[in-house]
Amino acid sequence: MIPIVSIVGRSNTGKTTLIEGIIPELKKQGYRVATIKHNLHGFDVDREGKDSWRHRRAGAGTVVLAAPRSIVVFDEPDREYDIKGIAENYIKNRDIIITEGFKGNPLPKIEVFRTALKQELLCGPDDNLIALAGDKPVDIGVPYFDLNDYSGIAEFIKKAFLKG
Repeated sequence: MIPIVSIVGRSNTGKTTLIEGIIPELKKQGYRVATIKHNLHGFDVDREGKDSWRHRRAGAGTVVLAAPRSIVVFDEPDREYDIKGIAENYIKNRDIIITEGFKGNPLPKIEVFRTALKQELLCGPDDNLIALAGDKPVDIGVPYFDLNDYSGIAEFIKKAFLKG
């Protein structure tokens, strides 16, 4: 199983920005990274009239767009997958998976927070919280990192979940 770390936090705390900073740090060290972004509202990136859209409209449950350096899969699974189900069905040949969102999952989490938002933390150590990334240190028994310490957070992830 590919190791999975979830980046969680309230809206507008900087989860995506943190992930954007961590990925290049891990890639510099030779790690192959996958991400899974949780979207509660659903989405459709296909466009009406395109061949893939027409295939789906005709009833294909899975449509794969293949190009020399990229593949896109449109799938309509018969049920909603949890993170492990998504990983097992769609992610191969990667060293680590970083998810954004999925705050209720049982997997290891790094919570992003900003004291200026004056909101409570979402998680604690009992929620498999392994670290905090924020704008001011908070002592709840897990390591703290500055939000912009991408290399430090990547190193923490490497030591905890990756070989090498």
